[in-house]
Amino acid sequence: MSKMSKSKNNGIDPQTVIKQHGADTVRLFMMFTAPPEQTLEWQESGVDGANRFLKRVWKLVGEHTEKGQTVAVDTSALSSDQKALRRDVHKTIAKVTDDIERRQTFNTAIAAIMELMNKLGKAPQESEQDRAILDEALKAVVVMLYPITPHICYELWAALGESDADNAAWPQYDESALVEDEKLIVVQVNGKLRAKLTVAADASKEQVEELGLNDENVTKFTEGKTIRKVIYVPGKLLNIVAN
Repeated sequence: MSKMSKSKNNGIDPQTVIKQHGADTVRLFMMFTAPPEQTLEWQESGVDGANRFLKRVWKLVGEHTEKGQTVAVDTSALSSDQKALRRDVHKTIAKVTDDIERRQTFNTAIAAIMELMNKLGKAPQESEQDRAILDEALKAVVVMLYPITPHICYELWAALGESDADNAAWPQYDESALVEDEKLIVVQVNGKLRAKLTVAADASKEQVEELGLNDENVTKFTEGKTIRKVIYVPGKLLNIVAN
């Protein structure tokens, strides 16, 4: 496969692919596939993937808006799962903002938005706060994609009940949403997964060790054995060595 070049007359006519796939799809593919300073290898499969992603965004916004208006996010009423999803939303806002404004790496910004959309697509949409978080997230996604795919985002912004997409404010991340109040600790016995613990984010080493050593799924594999060593990786892993 040779590279595209004017001299070889094997380039892609932009107008042809725009007519075939749409300007937004072509822009998204080009900006996601390679940073501006690198050579872009044209791949129809990649273009199709960009188109499928935009269709997923369109579909999720449609499903969301069909259920009617939403209430505001009440941060005091969120469950652990809702807090975790909202944390992902605001982490993405922070990353995309930095990628675009400081690093100028649109490909990594788009990748972060795609990752968030995968999570939003699996998130529940039933309770008021579920829908409030999704509404907040989708509006952020649409604004962040607007510089890249303006045509579809203009329509999506209106579908979400907003106006004047050209002057929409860039989303600001909520620092309080980024604070984790719980940690998931993996507990291993002799290197094998035996339990998972949800503990307070500020739980001490001693507290985590006590919870881990007394977990019923752990004691099945330590009963009658001598605990030789307990290794704790803060906020991540508790490994118990017993024989």
